[in-house]
Amino acid sequence: MKLKQLEGYLGDVATFKEPKVQLEQYPTTAHLASRILYTAETTYGDIDGKAVVDLGCGCGVLSIAASMMGASHVLGVDVDTGALETAQENIDEFELGDTIDLVQGSICEQNSAGVLSLNEGMLSQMEQAFDTAILNPPFGTKPGNKGIDMLFLQAACSMARGAIYSLHKTSTRDYLVRKAQSWGFECEVLAELKFDVPMMYKFHKKKSVDVQVDLLRLSRK
Repeated sequence: MKLKQLEGYLGDVATFKEPKVQLEQYPTTAHLASRILYTAETTYGDIDGKAVVDLGCGCGVLSIAASMMGASHVLGVDVDTGALETAQENIDEFELGDTIDLVQGSICEQNSAGVLSLNEGMLSQMEQAFDTAILNPPFGTKPGNKGIDMLFLQAACSMARGAIYSLHKTSTRDYLVRKAQSWGFECEVLAELKFDVPMMYKFHKKKSVDVQVDLLRLSRK
């Protein structure tokens, strides 16, 4: 499938009906999603015939893109049932139910002091169960979400036997690269991109804001 064709299909994927600010729910654009999955397959061969996990799948745009690029199986994981309902509607609309499954679950747990940690119960069931992981995690900018982007990335490293593709704020690049190396992974910046944050919540003052993000590819050393 050509890049423009993939982006065209993904433009029809429905987004959040009732986005939740605490979950930092912002839709991944068709432009970004198509380039992430197209690059993962055409440059690295990490999608076609592979088992793929999409962490924090939201409304399913990355999962759908992975399926369209030839993934043998995709599992989308999200904590929000509303987002998963929309994702299932999207999957049904594209008739991709044979390759994409969805599961409701939380990557992270919060203790009584409000500190986040990995949901080890979930991770133990999915350790290295997938060839490739794809994710656009929360940035961790909302109260109570500090470090959630790193926890999502750490979870992906646990679940994937092969490569991980993840979007992160460019300002965190140096820290992320060091952490990935400490986990035993090589970390490559594939592209510097603009993540369009539209006016979705009451506190937004501008029609849209571009956030500088890196597309990272992690692989085991």
